[in-house]
Amino acid sequence: MENQEGGSLTGAQPQDPPQMSEAATLGSIFFEPGRVFEDLKRKPRFVMAGVIIALLVTGYGFGLYYKIGDAGVRSFMSEQIDKSPRGASLTPEQKANAIDLQMKIGSVFRYAFPLVVFVFFLIGGLFYWLGSKAFGGNGGYLQNLSVWIYSGLPPAVVGMIANYIVLAFKSADDIDFAASQRGVIHASPAMLIDEKAMPVLATLLSASFDLFLIWGWILAAIGLRITNRLSSGSAWAITLIIALIGITLRVVFALLSGNPS
Repeated sequence: MENQEGGSLTGAQPQDPPQMSEAATLGSIFFEPGRVFEDLKRKPRFVMAGVIIALLVTGYGFGLYYKIGDAGVRSFMSEQIDKSPRGASLTPEQKANAIDLQMKIGSVFRYAFPLVVFVFFLIGGLFYWLGSKAFGGNGGYLQNLSVWIYSGLPPAVVGMIANYIVLAFKSADDIDFAASQRGVIHASPAMLIDEKAMPVLATLLSASFDLFLIWGWILAAIGLRITNRLSSGSAWAITLIIALIGITLRVVFALLSGNPS
């Protein structure tokens, strides 16, 4: 199947084979991102990197749940119901039934989370592809999907390992379940404020100035520039526009839920 530029749907040239195995790209993305993205332009690959991210994030979700325990999660859900507009109108039995239902949904969601992560990947790759096309890029959807996943791999690996270590040693009594769902490590100015008292400001700071996110944005800009043959300015414009959409959604969610996102 041919695209409008006459190349393959992936944007790769069939006579230009990859120079690195997928296993090699997993390590090289930490030290030679430019070389990795050059190779991903030749042949997009993303399955192994995507599986690693999905397993790390899912594993953290299970770890946080078991650290807090059923009682802690139920307490959090009870607080959320009390804060909701309809909370005051519920009888104790209705409130208990609502919590039981949320616990069941949460249990199913934790096991299904890897699938949710891959859906997120597919949507993210679509955003990068559409953005690159808008700026005149020539990469295919699979190249942009590879950029989305590989730009998130180093921050996910380093960040999740750090979170695992802190989670293992931190007392459950010191963990805020709402604030910790994205991690117990805060690499942003949000660590300096009371997240419960100022959830919107905390979300804005963590979504805009988190060091792991910034690392991912840098890698994404490099990847978009290389795989789509864009200028650095265009690659950064795409990266920051999509990042701004994500920041806005997180801030709106924090505003509606009253919890840092």
